[in-house]
Amino acid sequence: MALTNRRQNRAVSETLKRVKIVTVSDGVIHGSREDKSGEALSQRLSEDGWEIVDRRQIEDGVESVRDVLIELAEGFNGLIVTTGGTGFGPRDLTPEGTSEALERHADGLAEAMRLCNPKGLGRLSRARAGTRGTAVIINTPGSTKGTIETLEAVLDVLPHAIELVGGGRPH
Repeated sequence: MALTNRRQNRAVSETLKRVKIVTVSDGVIHGSREDKSGEALSQRLSEDGWEIVDRRQIEDGVESVRDVLIELAEGFNGLIVTTGGTGFGPRDLTPEGTSEALERHADGLAEAMRLCNPKGLGRLSRARAGTRGTAVIINTPGSTKGTIETLEAVLDVLPHAIELVGGGRPH
């Protein structure tokens, strides 16, 4: 009986591996930069069995981030991951926009993402993580290396978090 329940829970978790990716970058929007971090996220998540159900590129800014996160979270039980705008630059406002969209903060996820590279630039991250409705939202940095490192720091617990926020009882 216990083995059957574990298999069912694993199957449920696999069906919840749906993700929406948002690249936050004035440079990408204006055509002066390629969306390398968004592509890296898409590739890495696909390799891990996640279904990419939406991918967007938006300009930097509190309102643009807040509004797209609210829109993407509506009726969605899955992961929304942003890339870009988490540093100290004057247009790095992704954390502020994310905070306005979040209903509940998940500080443990954000801290784990910062700690994945304790001697590197992770210490400069202002990234947020949390939930809105039944969606889990995380911010990752705009660098290709940084976005993958921070994602991998929490990737193993995300299906479980998504199941829980969606009302599942996988324990």
